Amino acid sequence: MTTAALEPRAGRRCHNVLNSLHSTHYFSPDVGRELRAVGVTDPRAVNFAVRAAALGPVGAGAVTAAFYNYKYELVARHVPAVWETATPGQVLAARARAVDATLRRLLGEEAVASAGMAEAARLALRAAEACSRGARPLYAAHADLPVPEEPHLAYWHAATLLREHRGDGHLAVLMSAGLDGLEAMVTHTATGKGMTPKWVFGTRGWSQEDWDAATGRLRERGLLDATGELTERGVALREEIEQETDRLDRAPYEHLGAQGVARLTELGAGFAQAALKAGAYPADLLGKR
Repeated sequence: MTTAALEPRAGRRCHNVLNSLHSTHYFSPDVGRELRAVGVTDPRAVNFAVRAAALGPVGAGAVTAAFYNYKYELVARHVPAVWETATPGQVLAARARAVDATLRRLLGEEAVASAGMAEAARLALRAAEACSRGARPLYAAHADLPVPEEPHLAYWHAATLLREHRGDGHLAVLMSAGLDGLEAMVTHTATGKGMTPKWVFGTRGWSQEDWDAATGRLRERGLLDATGELTERGVALREEIEQETDRLDRAPYEHLGAQGVARLTELGAGFAQAALKAGAYPADLLGKR
C-alpha cells in the first residue's frame, strides 16, 4: 500500500488550528487570576512569565531574543524581576491550572473528556516526536517539561511544542530575510492577518515613532508602498518566508503522515472553532481597523 504524500501546506494548516487553541490562554482571565495568586499582578509581567518560565529564571536579553518582536526596554522592566515574585516552577504550575480552567470553560466538559480530545492528544504528541531542539530555544525548553496526564492538557502541551517549534524556525527565517522584530510585525500586519497596531503598541512596547521608522525602512526596501500596503515584492517576500518556515517545520508532520495530519487538522479545527465561538479572543485583535 502506498502512503499518501504530505501536501506542501498541510503542516502549516495543521499548525494554524493547533496554535489557535494554544493561544487562547494569552487572553484568558484565568491566567491573570492564577498568576495573581502567586503574586504576579502586572499584565505584561504575566505575559513574559507565562511564556518564558520554561526557560528558567532568565534575564531580559534571553527573553527578548527568544520572543523576537518585543522591545527590550519593555522586557527589562519586568524580567528578571518577576522571578523574585514567583519562581518559574510556580508560574508553570499556575499556567497549568489556568489552561485547565480555560479549556473547560471554552470547550465544555463534554469536549474536554471526549474520545476526540484523547485522539487529538495522541496525534499531536506523535507529531511532536519528530521536533528537533537545535537552535530552537522555546521549543527545547518546553520539550523538557513533563507531558500532562489528562488528554486536554496533553493536547495543549503538544500544541505548545508544535507552536514553539515552528515559531523558533520562523524567527530564523525572518532574520535571514533581513526583517527585525518590529519590521516583521509591520509586514505581517500589512497582510491583514497580523495584530492591529493598537495591540502591537500595547503589548510589545513599541511606539508610533518606532512603527513609523520601521515602515520607512520597509518602503526604502520596496516592500511597502506609500499607503503602508505590501508591494508585489513585499507579498512575494512574505510568501517566501512562510514557505521556508514550512520547510524547516516539515519533519513533525511527515512523521505523523498525511492521514494523521488530516485527522489532527480536522479535530483541531473543531476545538478552535468552539473556542472562537465562546469568545476566546478580543474582537479587535486581528486585521486592520
